Amino acid sequence: MTEQSTVTAPVRAAAATDGGRGIAQPGRYLTFMLGGEVYALGLLDITEIMEYRPLTVVPMMPTFIRGVINLRGRVVPVVDMAARFGRGTTTLARRTSIVIVETAGYQDGSQDESGSGGSRGIGIIVDAVNKVIHLGAEDIEPPPSFGAGIRADFISGMAKCDGAFTIVLDASRVLSLEEMSALGAAAMDGRRGESSRLQTADDAHLDS
Repeated sequence: MTEQSTVTAPVRAAAATDGGRGIAQPGRYLTFMLGGEVYALGLLDITEIMEYRPLTVVPMMPTFIRGVINLRGRVVPVVDMAARFGRGTTTLARRTSIVIVETAGYQDGSQDESGSGGSRGIGIIVDAVNKVIHLGAEDIEPPPSFGAGIRADFISGMAKCDGAFTIVLDASRVLSLEEMSALGAAAMDGRRGESSRLQTADDAHLDS
C-alpha cells in the first residue's frame, strides 16, 4: 500500500544487491518529475531540496554536469539528470529544483581531489519535486532489463504508486563517482585532442 507523507526525518530504504546491482527495498522515497515521467530516490540518500540557483560552469566536464554550487562552504557538482539519461538538457522553469544526494565514495578506496574517499554530496536537476511516499514490499517490482528508456543498471526497481509505475533509481549507479570521473577525463582528452588538431591546422596554414 502506498502512503503519502511530507518531508520529515528520513527512514532508510535499504538496498539489497543482485550481483552488485542495488534492489529497491521497502521504505520511504522522494518522487520527482523528469521529462514527464515520475522517478524516485531513497529518502535517506537525500540531504536537501532547494530551488534552482545559478551555477558556476566548470570547463572540461561531461555535458551532463551543468556546473557547481557553493553549499555552505562545500563545492557541490550539479548533474542534469535529463542529460545523464541521454535526453538533452533540462529546460529551466518555475518548479525546476536541485536535490542534494549523498553518494558513496570511490569503491576502490581512492580519494578525490578534495582528499576525501568517503561520501559526498552531488546535486541533481529535476523538473519538479513531487512528494514523499512509503513503499511496501508488495509495491515494488524487480527492475526491468530493458524498455524503461534509461540504462538498466540505473534502475533498482519499479514501484506501483497511484495506479502507475514509478522508476526507482539506484543513486550509486546514476551518480557513480568512478564513472563520472572517467567521463570527465575522456571529455578533457577529447577537447585537448581537438585543440591540438586545430593548432596543427593553423600552423600548416601559416607555413603555406
